[in-house]
Amino acid sequence: MEKRKMRATPAARALAKRLGVDLLSVIGTGYKGRIHKDDVAGFNYEDKTHVSPLAQRIADIHNIDLKGVIGTGFRNKIMKDDVLQFIEDPEIKSRFMLDDFGYQMVTSGPVATKTTPVKQADVAKGETVEGSAQQEESETIKMTQMRKIISKRMSESFFGAPTFIQTWEIDMTELLALRKRLIDPIMEKTGKKVTVTDLISMAVIKTLPKHKYINSSMNKEATEITFHNYVNLGIAVGLDEGLLVPVVKGADKMSLTEFVVAMKDLTERTFSKKLLPDEQAGSTFTISNLGMYGVDEFTAIINQPNAAILSVASTQQRAVPKDGEIVIRPIMKISLTSDHRIIDGLTAAKFMTDLKAAMEDTLTLFI
Repeated sequence: MEKRKMRATPAARALAKRLGVDLLSVIGTGYKGRIHKDDVAGFNYEDKTHVSPLAQRIADIHNIDLKGVIGTGFRNKIMKDDVLQFIEDPEIKSRFMLDDFGYQMVTSGPVATKTTPVKQADVAKGETVEGSAQQEESETIKMTQMRKIISKRMSESFFGAPTFIQTWEIDMTELLALRKRLIDPIMEKTGKKVTVTDLISMAVIKTLPKHKYINSSMNKEATEITFHNYVNLGIAVGLDEGLLVPVVKGADKMSLTEFVVAMKDLTERTFSKKLLPDEQAGSTFTISNLGMYGVDEFTAIINQPNAAILSVASTQQRAVPKDGEIVIRPIMKISLTSDHRIIDGLTAAKFMTDLKAAMEDTLTLFI
């Protein structure tokens, strides 16, 4: 059998590594099948049938047709157990059974069965053997490349930068009313629906240029601070596989309509796994919004090398004092996590004061 020679550009290899794409499954459009970055970016994993090496070996030996088999592995990958269900002979099945450490249990003889040790203390408490066995069953998987990168960067940020947090309450009455007025005009013009996150983002974009320490970054050696005269806004997007942060570059030069279009394009390509590495780099400030999941309050870890990150929680109806009376208002909590090496408490408070004013008096967004 002729071994396929895989040709790919360095950019394609880097993107495949980042997205966890097997290059052997990608069809290249370049000269002699060479794989380019766009081939990897446009690769749809779900359109392919992926089989583990052991599952493929078992299928080949026993002439099992894998067409139509739905795998139980990651992204429907066909695993060993998915193929073994088509084999009725228990002795043949036993040859491929593995113990808890990944070793083959039996190669011949009667079928082996796995037993789970039961602690005497559990039995003394009246727990059944079956119940104890269920409690001790677990599954161990290898971290994906994306998860490894997230783990590394979050650890570097959390343990490398001393931080402090300020949490503020925002009256969302005006901002929600503004969104209601803008939904139809922007939808008619762009085909996109303006969200609360879009309007919060615009308030942040308008406020950042007045606070250079908030819109700054520090080098790895922690010896220099860079002040950015532009706003590249990162928006954290959660996927099942992990967290990505697409970046709207030059956001301070955009109108609300332009920002909505740019943000929706990046978000859609994030969910379809078509976001390019360059579109995740270069942010000067980041927003993380979990409000749509009903989260009351949370604090995010700084997206290094940013100096700060804004956490946005849900909006809830609350009784608050207003002009000497108690009224019901939609209140949102936002939290700013700041790198104390760059930002002091007073600096953060001034930024949050201006941001609160912009969100509660939405006329300032258009001045």
